[in-house]
Amino acid sequence: MLFATNRTPKESVRSKKNRKISFPVQKTRAASDMYFCERQGEDDYIEIGSLEFFARLKALPPKTQILLYIHGFNNTAEPDIFPNATTLQTLINKEKGADFAYVVPLIWPCDDDSLAAFIDDYWDDQKAADASGGAFARMLTKFDIWRNKEALLPKPCTRRINILAHSMGARVLRNAIAFWSRHDHAGQVPELFRNIFMFAPDVVNHCLEPGENAELIPNTARNILVYFANDDLAMPASKVANLKNKVVSRRLGMTGPEDLDILPRNVYEIDCDNFNNSVDTPKGHTYFLDNNGNGNATPALKHMLEAMDGGRVKPDQRSYELPKR
Repeated sequence: MLFATNRTPKESVRSKKNRKISFPVQKTRAASDMYFCERQGEDDYIEIGSLEFFARLKALPPKTQILLYIHGFNNTAEPDIFPNATTLQTLINKEKGADFAYVVPLIWPCDDDSLAAFIDDYWDDQKAADASGGAFARMLTKFDIWRNKEALLPKPCTRRINILAHSMGARVLRNAIAFWSRHDHAGQVPELFRNIFMFAPDVVNHCLEPGENAELIPNTARNILVYFANDDLAMPASKVANLKNKVVSRRLGMTGPEDLDILPRNVYEIDCDNFNNSVDTPKGHTYFLDNNGNGNATPALKHMLEAMDGGRVKPDQRSYELPKR
């Protein structure tokens, strides 16, 4: 499995192709650049470099889409991120076939503390998510440069790219797009992605509105799908944790966009209240995988895959209550 991360490695911070590389859980300082790697087994990673990374993605079967997976808070590589990515890949293969999409985890430096340290851990992860924006933006810049060179070739890479940002991963995405726009595109951004799927996004519910800090996200993709659930138990906890910084705001993953009518027409809200707690018992927060580990895709994942399949959101409603099925 290919992955990229801005965790600080145990080895030298200077990139070196084909070296063994490791990322201790205790090192949570965000690196300023991304390390492009291959996971060969549990805790067995090789750094391959950005050019090889992009070349391998190009070499996938012609119709295979890329799904970049940005994980949520309090997630670390082997206990959480890679198992979730593997499950996601297995479910996609089962629903759509082995060549439909290839999952690529994008890993940022989370803590992995006990439940007793939830608020401090949450706040540390927020800082890490903010600090990761620059590294993730530089990854986008590297890809942009590579893609522009590809466009001059007889057979350029035209692969469709999608993003799945879960929970605090939406904060990383928001910061990356803002940084990328500010430093590389004079305040604008290109439409680089096919779909952006924001599952239980742990950001304020008005952040996509004009003038707010995530206003450019709708410009980067054909479709922006916000999956939310009012009874997601992680969202009230997030709201409580944010009181430490004197921030009181409803979360996008709990209410959906505050005012959908003032957002660009490519933004959709998908209400997952009907099933989120039954497929991810009891939290109802990670409802983009399977039904409590039974190997069957959740309604939210099936909905996401249909949007990837045709490039259009079905049904054609900007606000939709997804049934339990």
